[in-house]
Amino acid sequence: MSRPTTRSKNKRHRQVENDDTTSEILRKIHATGQINDDDVFQLYMITKPVCQGCRVNTKDNPNCFCGLIPPPNGSRKTGLWQKMSDIVQAFGPDPFKDLRASAYSPAGLTNLGATCYANSILQCLYMNKSFRQGVFSVEPDILEQHPVLDQLARLFAQLHASKMAFIDSAPFIKTLELDNGVQQDSHEFLTLLFSLLERCLSHSKVTKARTIVQDLFRGSVSHVTTCSKCGKDSEASSKMEDFYEVELNVKGLKTLDESLNDYLSVEELHGDNQYFCESCNTRVDASRSIKLRTLPDVLNFQLKRYDFLQKTTTKKKISSLFSFPGELDMRGRLSEPSQVELIYDLSAVLIHKGTAANSGHYIAHIKDENTGLWWEFDDEHVSNLGHHPFGEGSSTSNTKSIRTEPVVYSSCIGVDGTANGNHLDQIQQQHAESSIGSHAEIFSSTDAYMIMYNLRCNKKNDMRGCTMYSANCMELEGDVVFLHDGISLPSHLFQEIKDLNSSYDDACEQYKLKKERELEHITARRQEVRSVLSEAPVHSVEEPFYWISTDWLRQWADNITPPVLNNTSIQCFHGKVPVSKVGFVKRLSAKAWMKLFSKYNGGPALAKADYCMECLIDVARTVVCADSYRDRRKLMKEIADNVLLGKCVDGTYYVSKAWLQQWVKRKTLDAPSEADAGPTMSITCPHGHLMPEQAAGAKRLLVPEKLWLFFYEDAITIKPDEPSGCSTFPFDFQECPECSNALSEVACLEDSIRAVKLKQRQNHEKLATGKSIPLSLNCKYYLVPSTWLSKWRSYITASGKNISSMEPEILDGIINLLKCEKHLRLLERPPKVVYKRGSYFQKSSTNGVVPKRTAY
Repeated sequence: MSRPTTRSKNKRHRQVENDDTTSEILRKIHATGQINDDDVFQLYMITKPVCQGCRVNTKDNPNCFCGLIPPPNGSRKTGLWQKMSDIVQAFGPDPFKDLRASAYSPAGLTNLGATCYANSILQCLYMNKSFRQGVFSVEPDILEQHPVLDQLARLFAQLHASKMAFIDSAPFIKTLELDNGVQQDSHEFLTLLFSLLERCLSHSKVTKARTIVQDLFRGSVSHVTTCSKCGKDSEASSKMEDFYEVELNVKGLKTLDESLNDYLSVEELHGDNQYFCESCNTRVDASRSIKLRTLPDVLNFQLKRYDFLQKTTTKKKISSLFSFPGELDMRGRLSEPSQVELIYDLSAVLIHKGTAANSGHYIAHIKDENTGLWWEFDDEHVSNLGHHPFGEGSSTSNTKSIRTEPVVYSSCIGVDGTANGNHLDQIQQQHAESSIGSHAEIFSSTDAYMIMYNLRCNKKNDMRGCTMYSANCMELEGDVVFLHDGISLPSHLFQEIKDLNSSYDDACEQYKLKKERELEHITARRQEVRSVLSEAPVHSVEEPFYWISTDWLRQWADNITPPVLNNTSIQCFHGKVPVSKVGFVKRLSAKAWMKLFSKYNGGPALAKADYCMECLIDVARTVVCADSYRDRRKLMKEIADNVLLGKCVDGTYYVSKAWLQQWVKRKTLDAPSEADAGPTMSITCPHGHLMPEQAAGAKRLLVPEKLWLFFYEDAITIKPDEPSGCSTFPFDFQECPECSNALSEVACLEDSIRAVKLKQRQNHEKLATGKSIPLSLNCKYYLVPSTWLSKWRSYITASGKNISSMEPEILDGIINLLKCEKHLRLLERPPKVVYKRGSYFQKSSTNGVVPKRTAY
């Protein structure tokens, strides 16, 4: 037998013993009318030992304080004893969690639903120091005139100097009127944003700000067509076209070098595709190619990852591995030789995660120009990747310098060790004339969608591309504020950011103070509860003590802010503690009581001697009466059993048989209950007399006089104002003549109806039983509604209690239901007739056909 079962059984035995002892003491008090101290100690369980370590707070021991608080390392789901982490969480969002890791850590941007494409582009633009400072140099009045430019400056200022770990991008997104529920293409967004910014910045009087987009991102190309016959270029070949990104094919191509070769490759025009040469004045073979004329400081390569499928008219993403260098030499790519080195360093990789062209997720890996560290920008989350664009683990273990040996491409693994859709790939080194530098690292990715390179600043060369603005060359009219990375904010933006940071600092400080105050309060409350409960037990009957409500004590021990001390629930009408409340009180030492009473007020104070003598005497009388009633009821039940078994021969009074059966089944109680009323109610007729036994529910039995007197006494006790519910009917009491006559009339009527039904059933036996009736050519037949026929069958077959079931309507009135009101013709076709075994029968139909034999 398991231990818990044994323990629970022992508890039940002890409870029975306690009940017996209590009853004995109460009987003695009722008999003698005297109460001594021992009686009080026993009844109020004062002498029970102080409980030690039970799992619950037991009701049968006022000296048990167990279970009011959890074990030392335990906790509860609510209240004072929750886990500290849950209590802190209830204080609300912790603003410290939104604090940047350091002043040198970039901030993220909130995703408003499907704005990751915009966030990635904005981070790429912000991390370009030249572009950032150009935006900051715009005059305040120009910002006021152009909301998009104004919100961009504010957004950049917050990214630059706010203490927040991520910035709300909603004001800027709303100014652009972008639908934040629709995913868009980052390349298209960048193109439209550049166009918009160019128009807005053109109004600025600050030289660097006015042309910052063109200076940083604009290059030029020309589309050259050369005649193979005369060797002259077309007139259009001399036209220069601007570009802000170079769109490169990736389908079937593995490296950036191959894609550039494909972009600059020569296309031969011949056959149907010949070129009309104005010099030769005829269609001739020719060649066509793209020539790079000038390159921007920020060279942006747009990878054509989406392939249009003509059959389905949908786009499919190309997820092939694509490789690109960390260092790119573009001098050999220009149409005309350049005397200046054009070395570009990888500065950003825009990544599209997902397989679908119109969905997925954009993130950006961007290099910090100040520290050389790479960061992953994933909306609100910004992660440090170290000195490798795809994580330090990839850089140190998988990337090698390119010389003449094969190069192992890095697996683009993030700092957390998870793959980002990029893979290891080993390729042979490109030929010496490749545009890739001789010591560059090679990176590869299946998800790279846009690659950005910054022109390297080389003081030895006269480079027009090194546009790193210093504070001295700014053309801002107002005051400027210099920050740690050399980028300055205009005063109005600085003051705005200062106010935001101050507000944020205040929120952090308020949260910190609230947290400290609440945690100190909770710690003090826990110490208070433990201290009071340790002093609460009363170890002897001689010590003074106070009664306290267990319910209030539990609230005080559970709640962070306890209520006022309240003992009213354990008081009787006399203002003391009745013995009936002993399971709802605890004995508290005088020292513990004074601590609680002085702090929580309330009351009333119920001391050791405040037990109620009047209630105790009343309880004793009730218990004795209950014992007497229980014994009498047990004796009466034996007599009632004999009555039901037909063994009683001295019955003199009638009671309802059904009521007596239910009375016997009920448990023996200490006092009469509601069900004990009305032993003769169901056999009393409306006239107040004995109902004929033939009436429904009027079955009765004769019981002895002493049993009847017991029933009568209980019924009057329960309902003294309703004597009619307990009418007395001796064995010679006559049945009500009016009810008897009524029953006789009903019986005669039922006999008559029964005879009519029997005659109809005999005359139309087959129709009543639903059997098929053979049809004869010499008879007339009439249509009858099937619903009426069903009612008629139910009526003639009813018996017993259903003998007087409702008679069907007369056919004269219901037969018209078969005809329409307008034309007086049949609404449905008559049943079809079939020939079986030499006779004609009607098929089943919604309408019955009743044959009637008449002369034809």
